[in-house]
Amino acid sequence: MNIPEIKKQFIDIYGGNESAIRLFTSPGRVNLIGEHVDYCGGPVFPAALTMKTTIAARKRSDNIIRLKATDLDIMVETNTSGMEKLKGQLKWGDYQIGVAVELSKAGYDICGCDLLYDDTTPHGGGLSSSAAIEISTALMFATFSNEKNGISSPVDMIEMAKLGQAAEHNFIGVNCGIMDQFASAMGKANHAIYLDCATLDYEHIPLNLGRYCLVLSNTNKKHSLGSSKYNERRMECEEGLNALKTVMPGITQLADVSVLDFEKNKAVIKNEVVRKRIRHVVYECDRVHKSVDALKSGDLITFGRLMNESHTSLQFDYEVSCDELDCLASEALKIDGVLGSRMTGAGFGGCTVSIVDKSSVDTFKEILGKIYADKFGYEASFYVSEIGDGGKEVK
Repeated sequence: MNIPEIKKQFIDIYGGNESAIRLFTSPGRVNLIGEHVDYCGGPVFPAALTMKTTIAARKRSDNIIRLKATDLDIMVETNTSGMEKLKGQLKWGDYQIGVAVELSKAGYDICGCDLLYDDTTPHGGGLSSSAAIEISTALMFATFSNEKNGISSPVDMIEMAKLGQAAEHNFIGVNCGIMDQFASAMGKANHAIYLDCATLDYEHIPLNLGRYCLVLSNTNKKHSLGSSKYNERRMECEEGLNALKTVMPGITQLADVSVLDFEKNKAVIKNEVVRKRIRHVVYECDRVHKSVDALKSGDLITFGRLMNESHTSLQFDYEVSCDELDCLASEALKIDGVLGSRMTGAGFGGCTVSIVDKSSVDTFKEILGKIYADKFGYEASFYVSEIGDGGKEVK
């Protein structure tokens, strides 16, 4: 929906007029490379998209919060003092309420308000629609809290990213890393973010693709992080880290382990499956460093090769891919004008990201779309990605 349509639906639901309606927005993200390393303290390379969550919000004079989405019939209503009781009880609205709970615990004064959410980031597509919801919600509640308490300084968006991550951990039950929330909060148009997930040191890197563009291919396969192998992979990483610490006592996280260190000491990891998981993390961190160097020097050929290597590692070592993702990634590479393709996001469904010559995009969609539909019996969706800004209030 566009802004006037969102405001009209808001008034249809909640009444009143446009005068007191505020708009907050935050984007989904695509991770160009560096998958499943953020919770290991590794470097990642995401970019914010122009697909986003937009909230139409209006303060209330009481402590009631009402939530609705433009495409759902469900309405969630709660009192600001009863939010924590909703944990595990909601069919929709848990990300929003979880964020409000974390902000309240952090000292923010959560006010009553009427809220309408409009999402253009596809849900379940691996483009972090959840982070878009979390950061837009955090920014909105923090802004209202600051105004109520006479605080004129801008909202700390890195803090919002941390609180969004805490909501995932404590309210949703997904032990995610910081990358998705950070990219949604700190994105910059036409730039990717080179982020050290251990220190949160970051650098905005210009994304100069020249005659190429990013194409996102959505499997449209339903998946859920909570029911996937995500938390299991985290435990496997902890097991591998603990094994390596017996011979490398100075390390505190897997990102501390170089490729040479891993190859020298990998035998200490007795579980072969766990060893494969650690191999992915170590080599993926190395690929991120090499990818940033390649993009800084305009070497898209090398970057594309590293993307391909990343997908292979996610497919066979980390085992978070699926037949649908593998089909989209492998068949993309057979099309003229494609430099690289890999799954992006947590896996088990979701999207691939491909570097495609702009002149080949229509051919890419046609060929890949037919192959996919013939093999799986339903269609993939394709988006030519633009890189946008992070969370903000729309004035």
